[in-house]
Amino acid sequence: MKSFKKSLFAVFFSIVLLMTACSMTLSTEKVGQVKDSNDEITESSGAKDSEDTEEEKEIAASKGAKDMINISYTDFYKDKYRPQFHFTPPRYWMNDPNGMVYYEGEYHLFYQHYPYDIKWGAMHWGHAVSTDLIHWEHLPIALYPDDIGFIFSGCAVVDWNDTSGFFKGGSGLVAIFTHAGSRQMQSIAYSTDNGRTWVKYERNPVLIEENLKDFRDPKVFWYEPGKYWVMVIAAGNHVRFYTSPNLKEWEFASEFGKDEGSHDGVWECPDLFKLPIEGTDETKWVLVVSIGANPGVPEGSRTQYFIGHFDGKRFINDNSKETVLWLDYGRDNYAGVTWSDIPEEQNRRVFIGWMSNWKYAGRTPTTSWRGAMTFPRELKLVKNEDGFIYLSQQPIAELSKLRDECLVNLRDILIGSEKTNLSVASGDLLEIIAELELETAEKFGIKVRKSEQKSQETIVGYDAIQKKIFIDRTRSGDLVEEPVIHYAPLETKDNRIQLHILVDRSSVEVFANDGKVVMTDLIFPDLDSQDVEIFSENGTIKITSLVIYKLRSIYEKHYAEEGLSISEK
Repeated sequence: MKSFKKSLFAVFFSIVLLMTACSMTLSTEKVGQVKDSNDEITESSGAKDSEDTEEEKEIAASKGAKDMINISYTDFYKDKYRPQFHFTPPRYWMNDPNGMVYYEGEYHLFYQHYPYDIKWGAMHWGHAVSTDLIHWEHLPIALYPDDIGFIFSGCAVVDWNDTSGFFKGGSGLVAIFTHAGSRQMQSIAYSTDNGRTWVKYERNPVLIEENLKDFRDPKVFWYEPGKYWVMVIAAGNHVRFYTSPNLKEWEFASEFGKDEGSHDGVWECPDLFKLPIEGTDETKWVLVVSIGANPGVPEGSRTQYFIGHFDGKRFINDNSKETVLWLDYGRDNYAGVTWSDIPEEQNRRVFIGWMSNWKYAGRTPTTSWRGAMTFPRELKLVKNEDGFIYLSQQPIAELSKLRDECLVNLRDILIGSEKTNLSVASGDLLEIIAELELETAEKFGIKVRKSEQKSQETIVGYDAIQKKIFIDRTRSGDLVEEPVIHYAPLETKDNRIQLHILVDRSSVEVFANDGKVVMTDLIFPDLDSQDVEIFSENGTIKITSLVIYKLRSIYEKHYAEEGLSISEK
């Protein structure tokens, strides 16, 4: 989420309300105009008109339900930029993932949503559920703006012991979110029917800080040693911690970060969780913090993390204040957080982020929808040979369900002595697993979504001189933003690098050296730009191993139900 200048608030808020009201009377097929500048894609302290009638609210609710029912999956396939195995909203605008929780066999994914246009507006919570984190069932909008304010980002938890008193001694879901009205305040809602309907707490808001302008994006978890709930929440240039016995009454505990890590932009969307260090008996706490876009920072919005200790009230950073650990070195992974209440037997922490960047989020070249999520990732803590601890990421294991056929399986192929480029496959939905050995080359890597005319390509490469991995979007299609090439430090392992790459219609995700370095980027090539090529510059490399899988669309079942034949695809 992004802060809005106070001087623009009154005008913007009035326009949003007028557009929202007008949109309710328009066809659900209406598509809005693209914003011309990122300055307009900002978030306001605003509240929906308190004079909305019950009839208007029912119209809005029925429209949201109708949009979920009247989905043409055939249109999904014909849309050249619609991701085929990443989550997207059926229509209109989406940004931050919210309320991610597992309950009664379902993974819930809520998200920041403007259900009347493809540009940012009065925020709602969209909603979907899944049993495998890959195939999603879209549900009607969960939370609508009200007389307190828009529904900004937040979380959801399972109140197993009915500490809130909402569930008559049983368990249920509680959402904790930011109400953005006259100021940013924290409120709660609860569901007694597995998240299908929600009741806002009659005494909202439950937490107000009068002296904080930026005060949003609560993430809450149960702290078992203290038998209380902990909230971590962003407050401009730091995060704050609160505790509560019942999710309704909150007490300030501490703050962290005013002089630690990166402050390139406003702090947002925090998360806090404990992880074991792989191969040891140690555990550490991980604090994730997103950083909003800043006109003076070319990278735009990004996400950092800290590793340290948490005693139930205070977080202590293990690294120096100047140390900055980036979660993702690409340009398009923001506001990501992890699922709450995943069963202990799964023994994993799963993350998902908004696959865009506030620098250009309102100008991506889509039509009926805007916004996608990263592929879900499992997070782990790893200690290297020098004792340095870092967060690794890998696609969740369920990815293997999407493998259709193995297109390539190569070993021990030399590139660069006589042939500097090797075409190996073609496809727009791919999983690439490669190990490349550096011999004498200065640069090498893999080109994806390459056109036959060689006018389009996205390069995932390694600069052996600088010892950096990079993504080059110079010729990736529409929406080329400076800097078009971005780098991340990466040492070879035994003179080799390992790459795990996911390619979808409008994205590429790179997991290097077992997820030590990750890069996520949006790309917008033509649909027929599908070639894959291995390259080497000024020397040789060896393809130690290369496996490429064609991936199935998560909508295949729906395509079949709508009679879309293989030839039509």
